[in-house]
Amino acid sequence: MMHAVVVFETLWGNTEQLAREVAAGLGLESTDVVDAVSAPAMLEDDVDLLVVGGPTHAFSMSTDKTREAAQQQGAENIPRRGIREWIASLASPGRDIRVATFDTRVTSPRLPGSAAKKAMKRLVALGFRPAAKPHTFGVHGYSGPVADGELERARRWGEELAATR
Repeated sequence: MMHAVVVFETLWGNTEQLAREVAAGLGLESTDVVDAVSAPAMLEDDVDLLVVGGPTHAFSMSTDKTREAAQQQGAENIPRRGIREWIASLASPGRDIRVATFDTRVTSPRLPGSAAKKAMKRLVALGFRPAAKPHTFGVHGYSGPVADGELERARRWGEELAATR
């Protein structure tokens, strides 16, 4: 039985919605969906796939400073730790675990940078094996909502991840 862990960071709730759709698309008997604050520093021995998602802030993964800026723009759910800090605390897997990353980004204006690409780079450096290219999902404005069709696209991406070994 395949076991997946989906770790997300969210400030407005959009990235969490997408993480839950990816997890649903995986369709596995065992999928844990957990925020970066609660995520463990070491994955359990039975984890086969790790999916990590977070918002793109200032062209990369969020920082304390960008989360503070989001709070000043009205975000109420400000995590004490984002995916950047969680990845920094994560132990090397010591075995072959596939990883996929995604981010959320405003649809307009189209800005450069990708939290997903930066997260993938750091996870591969720890010893994880890429399962797919980093994905980006659009949101309308900083607070959302998730752009039309993106929840369905996230579920389909989860299905694709489950189909690849």
